[in-house]
Amino acid sequence: MSRTREKLVVVGNGMAGIGMLEQMIKLGGRYDIQVIGSEPHPNYNRIMLSYVLEGTKTVEDIVLNDWSWYEQHGIQLHTGTTVTRIDTEARKVHTGSGLEIPYDKLIIATGSKPFMLPIPGIDKDGVAGFRDIADCQRMREAASSYRKAAVIGGGLLGLEAAKGLVSLGMDVTVVHLMEDLMERQLDHQASAMLQAELERQGIKFAMGKQTVEITGEQRVNGLLFKDGSRLDADFVVMAVGIQPNTAVAAGSGMKVNRGIVVDDYMQTSLPDVYAVGECVEHRGVCYGLVAPLFEQGLVLAKRLCGVDTKPYEGSVMATKLKISGVDVFSAGEFMDTDEHTVISAKDDWKRTYKKVLLRGNQIVGAVLFGDVSESANLQKLVRQQAEMNDEIYGSIMGTGCCGGGAKTASVETMADDEIVCGCNGVTKQAIVQVITEQGLTTVDEIKACTGATRSCGGCKPVVEDILKYVLGDGFAAAAKKGICGCTAMGRDEIVAEIKAKGLQTVREVMHVLGWSQPEGCSKCRPALNYYLGMIYPDTYEDEAESRFVNERMSANIQKDGTFTVVPRMYGGVTTPEELKRIADVSLKYDVKVVKVTGGQRLDLIGVKKEDLPKVWTELDMPSGYAYAKSLRTVKTCVGSQFCRFGTQDSMSMGALLERKFERLDFPAKLKLAVNGCPRNCAESCTKDIGIVGNDGGWEIFIGGNGGIKARLADSLCKVKSDDELVEICGAVMQLYRETANYLERTSEWVERMGLDTVRAQVVEDSSNRKALMERIELALAQVEDPWKKLLRDPHKRDLLFEHKEPVL
Repeated sequence: MSRTREKLVVVGNGMAGIGMLEQMIKLGGRYDIQVIGSEPHPNYNRIMLSYVLEGTKTVEDIVLNDWSWYEQHGIQLHTGTTVTRIDTEARKVHTGSGLEIPYDKLIIATGSKPFMLPIPGIDKDGVAGFRDIADCQRMREAASSYRKAAVIGGGLLGLEAAKGLVSLGMDVTVVHLMEDLMERQLDHQASAMLQAELERQGIKFAMGKQTVEITGEQRVNGLLFKDGSRLDADFVVMAVGIQPNTAVAAGSGMKVNRGIVVDDYMQTSLPDVYAVGECVEHRGVCYGLVAPLFEQGLVLAKRLCGVDTKPYEGSVMATKLKISGVDVFSAGEFMDTDEHTVISAKDDWKRTYKKVLLRGNQIVGAVLFGDVSESANLQKLVRQQAEMNDEIYGSIMGTGCCGGGAKTASVETMADDEIVCGCNGVTKQAIVQVITEQGLTTVDEIKACTGATRSCGGCKPVVEDILKYVLGDGFAAAAKKGICGCTAMGRDEIVAEIKAKGLQTVREVMHVLGWSQPEGCSKCRPALNYYLGMIYPDTYEDEAESRFVNERMSANIQKDGTFTVVPRMYGGVTTPEELKRIADVSLKYDVKVVKVTGGQRLDLIGVKKEDLPKVWTELDMPSGYAYAKSLRTVKTCVGSQFCRFGTQDSMSMGALLERKFERLDFPAKLKLAVNGCPRNCAESCTKDIGIVGNDGGWEIFIGGNGGIKARLADSLCKVKSDDELVEICGAVMQLYRETANYLERTSEWVERMGLDTVRAQVVEDSSNRKALMERIELALAQVEDPWKKLLRDPHKRDLLFEHKEPVL
């Protein structure tokens, strides 16, 4: 370490302390930095813990700054280390492992700890908090062995814990002292809508119940309430609140009330000792939300770097909750009184609710349920206590023609240091700088560069508005791209022109629409072939020469020139007879390897080109379409037929869906999975369409991807019957076929279209859903197994398998 730099020690490796260090690095602060963290992990995103709990993300997925980040910036990180004492006279930090770390400046960022009710039985086995990764691991272990769980606390953490445990297959009841959920953030109406939606998702509620004892011998077996009633439970999660973690500060002589007392520049009562985050008390207030922590961190970072800064004057409290498709937001004041003017709108059909509170004509609070697209704008307006006017009213309530201009205006007047992404502490100025200095033109590029939108995604509309504002007319030009270098026309333009002009062949499209390359290229020819087949499913004659080589050969070509053959196994289920045929064929034709694929199929690797027709004939099984832009597999667990946790027959449903939709062309490969219960053994969360069985029916997820651009699927809807499931899945597939760009996976398609748009067209609009289903049925009526089709055509068989095939 350099001896000329001041020594900066940060006690706490959480989002507040490391967020502050990120700001210091951006400002060019020069310190020798050491960070001490009690957990064995690098800095991670606590907001995403509920996803780790339910199993849709790993610990690695939620890491914000990995080990290499600390090394890159010369920061020495001590993990699994607890600070026991701070010697402010000698300026040294003492740890439980015996370390003595000197400092010139010290930052306390010890966060908070869960509050555990002081009631009998609190120390029994099977009682846990929900605050860190270790808690998630304990809860996941409990879910693998026990059935009934109680979550005490109906606040944000309690509801996230409950949803995670339900996803793991537990029977969960949320116990709450008050009659309304999240009563510190939501009014009665929004709370009631939230409870109703979560009940539809399988969470039970015991409202107005005060827990007085956790019963059982060594292990918990239930809860006893003040009114004498009981609730059976073999696992209990305590989520009744948090308390600032101040023990080390108090023991070291700092002034502590509820939290560590700081001034407007985050200075504690001791010289050169600062504090930031949930452990802090500022002007009598302790904050348990993320955005205030970054606002505090930015002030402290500027202070330590010698940059002029406004003092921290407190934060407008704002909460955003997203649990499996439930969106809730509140900011500022949310309970209306006689002194408020109330603007509200409730839509029972779309399950949305908006309320804005005015004092005089100033916006002082807001509540949103279902549609939270205006949350960032409203949070800003509440913070500024802006005057309500027709333009703002039109934007928020969706009336008149003012909406579009209001967003642009709010971005234009937004302060440079205003935090846009509360999860990651990214300011407007940081976003503007990467757009102007690095030439970024998309939200995804901004996300990769700054971290904005990478967590909850709630700030994405504001990030896009900033992008539009900075690029101006260049935004449209940057967004407009042709499908390849042969044309400036995009997918929608081409499809519209094909329909309007009645174009029937690939060459006709290229000629009439003015392709710069008369023969097209390997990008546009397959795309045009797909679009024509999608538009005219009953009349278009497929052009094999416009397909990729794998699709022409109906097998995947390998780097040594041999091919792989994957026969269809519906739902991943086969028979001993089929297995014997596969083994016999593999031996006869010298197949090098037989591999079990990730989609529960057997892949025969190393088949010679000239042997393909004979292998298909002797297998006498349908093509598994492992080579095509088509339905690849429907992965299943064993479901209710065999599993003790299974609630639905996943194997039968998987086979039904696979038989129903196989062989149909899609813009890109399509993978499905069906789980018989929420335990996710078939990995539905990373499939294009994932289906999860529950006691009341099925839940449908869309847009998942486990590949290079990994993405968790979004919850689309719940259905009660198998017929509804098949119809909605078919409608989603056809909407995807009709609106996706060629080679665009559903993960990208859902983000571009918007989940609400898809839901509106296939779930809420029943007539449109039926029309989509009719169109996919028409397309399905034209398809047949490609292996059998080629075996019936001796001329094409000889042409493809006895001659050298050109590669596209």
